[in-house]
Amino acid sequence: MTALIGEGPYRHPHIDPLAALRAPGDPPWDVYLTGTVFLDIIFTGLDSAPVRGTESWARGMGSSPGGVANMATALARLGLKTSLAAAFGDDHYGEYCWDALEQGEGIDLSPSRTVPHWHSPVTVSMAYEGERTMVSHGHEPPPEEPAPACPPRARAAVASLTPGHRAPWISEAAGRGTRIFADVSWDDTGAWDLAGLSDLACCEAFLPNAEEAMRYTRTDCPRAAAHRLAELVPLAVVTLGAEGAYAVDGRTGEAASVPAIAVEALDPTGAGDVFVAGFVTGTLAEWPLADRLAFAGLTAALSVQEFGGSLSAPGWSEVGAWWRKVQSYENQDPAALRRYAFLEDLVPEEEIPPWPRRRAVPTIGFRRSA
Repeated sequence: MTALIGEGPYRHPHIDPLAALRAPGDPPWDVYLTGTVFLDIIFTGLDSAPVRGTESWARGMGSSPGGVANMATALARLGLKTSLAAAFGDDHYGEYCWDALEQGEGIDLSPSRTVPHWHSPVTVSMAYEGERTMVSHGHEPPPEEPAPACPPRARAAVASLTPGHRAPWISEAAGRGTRIFADVSWDDTGAWDLAGLSDLACCEAFLPNAEEAMRYTRTDCPRAAAHRLAELVPLAVVTLGAEGAYAVDGRTGEAASVPAIAVEALDPTGAGDVFVAGFVTGTLAEWPLADRLAFAGLTAALSVQEFGGSLSAPGWSEVGAWWRKVQSYENQDPAALRRYAFLEDLVPEEEIPPWPRRRAVPTIGFRRSA
């Protein structure tokens, strides 16, 4: 059961996927997260990787908030009340990112702060041949942690675990009933020791990619790795790239596998964040495990067809337009349609734009028309 909640900052109908579950006394936020916000500058339409000593021209370019903003935007566009704690520079980049997230996406930034004389981190991303290459620049981060010692009450939080490092806010939030969904950063030490992920014990769900899962569990099969991880966390989800995703519910023993949707990728930046946001949405809405995986994969597939990490995240209009479009194809695989039939009761009947949608190319500094 869902409810339309009107025209939001994203300028098309939002759906509240948790409408049937909301009750007085609920936490004020559905999801809390913290991390670093980057200004992303994205080049697309490159024929190949840049070659040393030559100049390459990109057919497309965009800019958008990146880093943790990718996840925050993806969650907000799926109708979840999202709160973000982050540090923002007091330069034009920081101002642009703050306004894009707060005014453009309706994300709560009350736990965030602007840091005087701090240069906003910047990432340049070059997309080609379905892959990406990134160059980042940033000054030393502010000495104060952007995460408050006592994070706001929320149904869930999304965290990125760092090997050998404990984030005190995770156990604090989990102790207050917040469900923690976590991915993990690459282990540069090469140890790949699960004992080094001390915050894993606080997590509701762990969502590594196949390579990370196999290294941590010392297995040679992603599915075997998922079952091993499900002994440590209630939900283990392993992303398999072009093969989709596989998940195991450690409490019930249920397993689910959903293939990926084949699309032509314009820019894969932020696709992993969109996948996590889709899975968090389905979990909080109490959907069946396979539906959560299918929805997460769909939202990620829709995102890679657009510019940027945060601005490419789909909302319900994009999901609805895709669902109506695939049903219109002749000779469509009935089994594939059944896999996504759960969308029928979720997407709005009215105000569905044509698919594919064209979006404004993101940029900074256009003058406003009088």
